[in-house]
Amino acid sequence: MIDWDTMLSPYKQAVDELKIKLRGIREQYQLSSKHTPIEFVTGRVKPVSSILQKAKRKNIPLNELEEKMQDLAGVRVMCQFVGDIHTVLELVRARTDFEIVEERNYIKNKKRSGYRSYHCVLRYPVQMIEGGEKDILVELQIRTLAMNFWATIEHSLQYKYEGKIPKEIEQRLERAAEAAFRLDEEMSQIRGEVQDAQQIISRTQNSMRRDT
Repeated sequence: MIDWDTMLSPYKQAVDELKIKLRGIREQYQLSSKHTPIEFVTGRVKPVSSILQKAKRKNIPLNELEEKMQDLAGVRVMCQFVGDIHTVLELVRARTDFEIVEERNYIKNKKRSGYRSYHCVLRYPVQMIEGGEKDILVELQIRTLAMNFWATIEHSLQYKYEGKIPKEIEQRLERAAEAAFRLDEEMSQIRGEVQDAQQIISRTQNSMRRDT
């Protein structure tokens, strides 16, 4: 029997630490009054029921989960613009406290469903009280708010239909994915105006904080 709490504990630690570090980057941008490429950060450790379902679907032996399942731990970075995704990637690639072992560009090469996102698999070291350092695989997803909205709805439908979404709904999802991407492109074209407005708001908020 697997002691799930013990096994997944370092994965939770890796997620918590990465969230703090990525949110720290966001705060640095905010304090500088520059446009922050990070809107917000979330993370989770895969629920045991989902781990078992995926292991069965992918024929992964339970004693090989940590080597063959790259998304036991997941961190997600949401951005306003597609260009922000590339900025976040540059920041992640420049880090020395973890290693990128794989990258998958589902923005340039979208999935058949219409799914878009940029995925990185990180090898992240966690300090253990016994055994010293342990390397944890963490899946980092970087996407825009529009991409995330679409993916959240699609995930809910996958759950409802147990992975067998009716063809008509699949086609509507594909069209919705393209509409979301067109929105991203349109917002990218007017990002200068948006960023100017955000900087005015940020300067005002910083001034109010200094006056209190």
